[in-house]
Amino acid sequence: MVSISKVALALVAATSSVSAFTVPTTNTRTTITQRATVEDSEVATDFDLNEYLLSKKDDIEAALKASVASTMPQTEKICESMDYSLMAGGKRIRPVLCIAACEMFGGTQEVAMPTAVALEMIHTMSLIHDDLPSMDNDDLRRGKPTNHIIYGEDVAILAGDALLSTSFQHVAQETPKTVSPERILDVIIRLGKSVGPVGLAGGQVMDLECEGKEGVTLEDLTWIHTHKTATLLQVAVASGAILGGATPEEVEACEMFALNIGLAFQVADDILDVTASTEDLGKTAAKDLDADKTTYPKLLGLEESKVEARRLIDEAKASLEPFGEKAAPLLAIADYIIERSN
Repeated sequence: MVSISKVALALVAATSSVSAFTVPTTNTRTTITQRATVEDSEVATDFDLNEYLLSKKDDIEAALKASVASTMPQTEKICESMDYSLMAGGKRIRPVLCIAACEMFGGTQEVAMPTAVALEMIHTMSLIHDDLPSMDNDDLRRGKPTNHIIYGEDVAILAGDALLSTSFQHVAQETPKTVSPERILDVIIRLGKSVGPVGLAGGQVMDLECEGKEGVTLEDLTWIHTHKTATLLQVAVASGAILGGATPEEVEACEMFALNIGLAFQVADDILDVTASTEDLGKTAAKDLDADKTTYPKLLGLEESKVEARRLIDEAKASLEPFGEKAAPLLAIADYIIERSN
């Protein structure tokens, strides 16, 4: 069987020119062994992902909250709707990936934070729109009523639109001037592409077209999730690396890492959809099954999907071998992605 990662790489080559903070409940203290130098000497590090995430928690949450604060009475309702979904919790994986990648190359959290916020804005927009009756028609997200249930479909759509447009403004306006305009522009271009026809929007359209459709292939499914899911994770890591001063070759290695963890993230999601409860997930369980969506367990079977998720994570981690112990946060997140319970 051809691995998902090989299919994804072929697809990328064909299409690219390129207020609660949830901490993982799994055991995330792990010993990570990496080949860290050209002499292939091994460096082992005991890294606690919970501790790392908690160290970022307050700053990320404060930055997110400030980014959607209303500045006049006329914007109170839409800002409230934006805030409702942006601050509804979640793992904040995309902001943390961006910050960790920036720090890996000597950058700072301050430099990465505007882009980290923008990534979570884009992700939140996608969740608001995914939950709409015309899309996945869900009334529960992160254990709370979805945005359109509280504010109505009209305001929910506009809140998603506002989050998307504000994300680009936020990067351009808030990134410290110590970062060169060329690197900021590179980040903005990548963010824009990630939600376009060869990004989230294109992946979502193909996902809708494949609902209940016979003959959907692994290549089709991988195209969907390379663009619908993995691309934004890829941009998170690549943008952090760019802001931290990485070379083009180093950015490419980060993109390979993030592509594979993005696909593994979706495989894990598909597995959880059929194995976890609604209470555990914080959203409706078996939703994909009920909608007759094509999923990895449907094509590969449950056990083979678990094997493929681990294979993707192993390939992802291999991409970061040149960076040694500095890659510890990213490597721990990779492991967490397939060990999580929601």
